[in-house]
Amino acid sequence: MASSCRHQQPPLSHPTTTTRWWSEDSVVIITGANKGIGYALVKRFAELGLTVVLTSRDQSRGLQAMDSLKVLGVDHHVRFFQLDISDPISIQSFVSWFRSSFKAFDILVNNAAVCFNAMNENSMEYAETVIKTNYYGSKQFTEAMLPFFRRSSSMSRILNISSRLGTLDKLNNPQMKAILGDKETLSEGRIDMVVNAFLEDVKEGRWKTKGWPEIWTDYSVAKLALNAYSQVLAKRYEGVVSVNCFCPGFTQTAMTDGNGKHSADDAAKMATKIALVPVPVLNTGKFYVGSTSRGICSKL
Repeated sequence: MASSCRHQQPPLSHPTTTTRWWSEDSVVIITGANKGIGYALVKRFAELGLTVVLTSRDQSRGLQAMDSLKVLGVDHHVRFFQLDISDPISIQSFVSWFRSSFKAFDILVNNAAVCFNAMNENSMEYAETVIKTNYYGSKQFTEAMLPFFRRSSSMSRILNISSRLGTLDKLNNPQMKAILGDKETLSEGRIDMVVNAFLEDVKEGRWKTKGWPEIWTDYSVAKLALNAYSQVLAKRYEGVVSVNCFCPGFTQTAMTDGNGKHSADDAAKMATKIALVPVPVLNTGKFYVGSTSRGICSKL
């Protein structure tokens, strides 16, 4: 994950009859979709005519999101099911429901994430919860859903909503950086080794001196692990499933206390362009950074 990148235009500007590979039979699953970028993604995919599965950890908030979509007139494209990606039992319930409701799906957007720090805070009080949800939760849900990806010429896609806070240039621990930076030996086991080392440093109170990312450290390490896991998946399923990461940039959401350079709807438009790119130019194992002023920049 090099820290420098060359800016390029979004991979898909406007769908046309020659580039549009999807239909209302194409199914998208979006985690953490009752608000913010997740909700904006549901709206965008539904507006484009795909069938969308909206998931939310909180049942009532998920139903409220569905009511909002009804007002917008796109709810007929959307189904809702409660899902807490940090809970294996909740994942099993979702899998059972999905199996009885759909034959397959085409796109998974892992958006669900938690952060317990305000903009200028960096407490590690909830580090285990952040890692459990943002990394292990997304990983466990992805692996549970892999058997249901549609096998087709248009190729199924995974888009992990990530962050530049989790790129290797933010890591100043030489040993951990070497482990994650070696693409030839990178594995789930080695990623877990890094995550466990971080949690041990937190437990022993030495995380500040061990070269971990300096901003939102627990959130950043979780995204660092998710980015690395995406690389492992991209290599493992090359030619079958496209796996990419997308950093929406500084976006106006609850996580940023409403601050940001662009809206959740802007971020969703950029993310859908990546997720819906036609097969001839479809990438895998890439890290995209969103910017409404500069287009989208590939970093990997």
